[in-house]
Amino acid sequence: MTVYSLVCVIHMAVKAFVLVQAQLGKSRSVAKTIERVKGVKMVFAVTGVYDVIAYLEMRDMTTLSEMVIKKIQSVKGVERTHTAIVV
Repeated sequence: MTVYSLVCVIHMAVKAFVLVQAQLGKSRSVAKTIERVKGVKMVFAVTGVYDVIAYLEMRDMTTLSEMVIKKIQSVKGVERTHTAIVV
């Protein structure tokens, strides 16, 4: 691995989808709140098992974990989250 390759690997963003289960009737307000979080690129209120799906790009796994725990799980109306890392 060259130095250039190593630098590229270090700076690759971590991409993930966060699937959110919200309280009954709170999907839209949860989605609107989550879309204001820095690092969130897209948010959709959806039908099915999950009520909201958010796409995030963070600089590393630690930042992603902190974002989900501190900024998304703490949103009023969020009951549960599931994070799927893009591979």
